[in-house]
Amino acid sequence: MQKVKIPITLDPVRSAQKQVTYDGVVLFEQLPRLLEVVVRSEGEVEVKIHFRKDEQGISVVEGHARANITTVCQRCNEELGLDLELDFAYSPIGIGKSSEHLPSCYDVVEMDEEGEINLHQLVEDELMLAIPIVPMHEESHCRFSEKPLSFGEIKAEDDKPNPFEILKQLKKDS
Repeated sequence: MQKVKIPITLDPVRSAQKQVTYDGVVLFEQLPRLLEVVVRSEGEVEVKIHFRKDEQGISVVEGHARANITTVCQRCNEELGLDLELDFAYSPIGIGKSSEHLPSCYDVVEMDEEGEINLHQLVEDELMLAIPIVPMHEESHCRFSEKPLSFGEIKAEDDKPNPFEILKQLKKDS
């Protein structure tokens, strides 16, 4: 099956009624917020998205995404390659509508004024959430040095008299 470019926006309710499936790619250039947090992105994001109605008649957007990115290790400041792979499930709601009726197994995605959702933004959000908060190499592979990270010498502080010493004397006198 040939990989196609995933559409940017579409109507999730109509797509769920037709049970549409997309197996394709999203180019990294189309994910500007993700590009701000990565050093380098390799290839493209592989995405598979399926629209369906569940047993309760709720429109559902299910998907799987895979991407290879390079970020900075927060321990050694060297490049760190990450293979991100994730699954997601959303249920679309209209602007200002309540999501209380939705099962907790679905995340909520709000449709725009035209009743569409932005698939690229949805994939970008999921990829950004998949990046660790503090990305680091495994300790055995990290080039972090155990040498002290301070420069120069720290002068010892002079012993200053305790300002509460007088209170101890007043307590003894009473």
